[in-house]
Amino acid sequence: MVRGALEVQLIGARKLRGHDFVGKIDPYVVITYHTQQHTSNVASGKGSNPEWDETFVFKISDDMLELSLKVMDKDSFTDDDYIGEAKIKLEAVLRQGVIAPRAYYVIKDDRYYGEIGVKLTFTPDLNEC
Repeated sequence: MVRGALEVQLIGARKLRGHDFVGKIDPYVVITYHTQQHTSNVASGKGSNPEWDETFVFKISDDMLELSLKVMDKDSFTDDDYIGEAKIKLEAVLRQGVIAPRAYYVIKDDRYYGEIGVKLTFTPDLNEC
C-alpha cells in the first residue's frame, strides 16, 4: 500500500468550451482523490484560458490510483455548469516522484472541451516504508 502526500499544482487551462451566452465563463476546478476534495478559486471573467497557480495536498493512504479534476463554470443565478473532467492516472507520479507541468484533456460525453495544466509531486511517507 502506498502512503504519502500528493501535491497538485493547478496551473491553468486553455481552450475551455463553456456554456455562457453572455460574457465569459468563470471557471473553477473541483479536484477529488478518493474521499478528499479541494476546490480552486473561481477565475472570474477569465474565460477559456484561466490561470490559477494554486496548490493542493492530498493524503495518499490507499491503492486508489486516479485523480479527478472537474471543471465548472460559476453562475450567479443558476446552478453552476459542468464543463468537463480530466482524469489523471497516478502510477507514474507514485513511481517517479514528480510529473512536470503538462496538459490533460478536459472531456465531457467523450468530446474534447479544453485542456488543464497540472504539475504533480508525490512525497512518500518514510515512516510507512
